[in-house]
Amino acid sequence: MGLFSEIREDFANVYRNDPAIKSRFELFFNYPGVWAVTWYRIANRFYRNGFHRTGRFIMAFNQLLTNIDIHPAATIGHRCFIDHGIGVVIGETCIIEDNVLIYQGVTLGGVNLTAGVKRHPTIKSHAVIGAGAKVLGDIIIGENAKVGSNSVVVKSVPDNSTAVGIPARIVEKGRDKDPLSHNKLPDIDKKLFEYLLKRVAILEHILMKDNNEILEQDLELDEIYDSFLKALQ
Repeated sequence: MGLFSEIREDFANVYRNDPAIKSRFELFFNYPGVWAVTWYRIANRFYRNGFHRTGRFIMAFNQLLTNIDIHPAATIGHRCFIDHGIGVVIGETCIIEDNVLIYQGVTLGGVNLTAGVKRHPTIKSHAVIGAGAKVLGDIIIGENAKVGSNSVVVKSVPDNSTAVGIPARIVEKGRDKDPLSHNKLPDIDKKLFEYLLKRVAILEHILMKDNNEILEQDLELDEIYDSFLKALQ
């Protein structure tokens, strides 16, 4: 596919991914992610043909306009949509396949400084990277996988899986195919706290069942805590 065909496809892709768009005017003035990918495609052609400085200059100019940093040597497939886009960083050896959805604040970065090796992640087709997520190192985000917002991913994510947390953990397989169902991501911290609270309650019950001395000490601690709270008012 030629350069202009790819760019035309990127612009048409906005209508498939963002129901908020109402006119072509918005397309030209309100979608920095689309323009960043457009400038990247031009810079990438120069970079691959040995004009490295030209490619870097184009992307430096793009960064000033869009606040999106894409290395011209990165590989980005068809119909990659960077929604909102502000603060996105895509590293030199990153590979992004087709139909990937990336939200604002995402970093696809490296974890070492060794030149000449692959240092950045591979994002497989139809993956979704949530806002603020950091995907670091030569790892693979599988096909149809989803990375939750603000997660830090340092290990590969299998196909059709959901990863959330810091560091990210696989919490769901065979995920919902709707790329926008972020409200359905499980809250692993909430589940952990619920477990701890129930565990503490069971242990308290066991300790206090036949031990009046411990019960009296617990009541004294409650009084001290109440006094502390009143002192803060």
